[in-house]
Amino acid sequence: MKTEILEKSMEMFLDLGFKSVTMDDISSEMGMSKKTLYSYFKNKEELITEVTLKISDTVCEGIDHICSTSSNPIEELYDIKKMILQYIKGDKTSPIHQLHRYYPRVYQKVNAIQFEYMKECINKNLELGMEQGLYRDNLDKEFVSRIYHVGLQGIKDLHLFPNTQFPVQKLHDQYLEYHLRGIVTPAGRKILNLITNTNHD
Repeated sequence: MKTEILEKSMEMFLDLGFKSVTMDDISSEMGMSKKTLYSYFKNKEELITEVTLKISDTVCEGIDHICSTSSNPIEELYDIKKMILQYIKGDKTSPIHQLHRYYPRVYQKVNAIQFEYMKECINKNLELGMEQGLYRDNLDKEFVSRIYHVGLQGIKDLHLFPNTQFPVQKLHDQYLEYHLRGIVTPAGRKILNLITNTNHD
């Protein structure tokens, strides 16, 4: 039953936001009493913690699959971006925004896990790109992987990037292109131009 609660809660939180969905909503949707729900999770924050960890695991598994089947590091990053965007909206009701604002301890815990995972993921991506001659061979991998993560966190800030001015899809596209143009070789730039349909030199 706990697994079913997590699955339904994840679905509701992603659709409606962590703040918007109440324990009453979840127990009603599950057809159970609140007492039964609280027998599995002592409070809403505990439920949200487990749900966000489950989402994080799901995203990481998806990224692992992309990385294991991809042979082109540039295309790999675009495939990862596409998958991650399935979990992100760009307004104040978005799950990410609500988690950050109303459940900062949970957000920080999950963000720390994601940082370590993405740092390793980007390091491997950089190694592959350098081996294939698509990324510059003088890159400081530790710096690039960390600054990439910092940038991803930064573009989620709605005060810096209001969705009325920066639609989430376009924003992530712009950020990824910005990241890649700083590290690609001329050979990598040709692939990037094909993906972005641009003619930058």
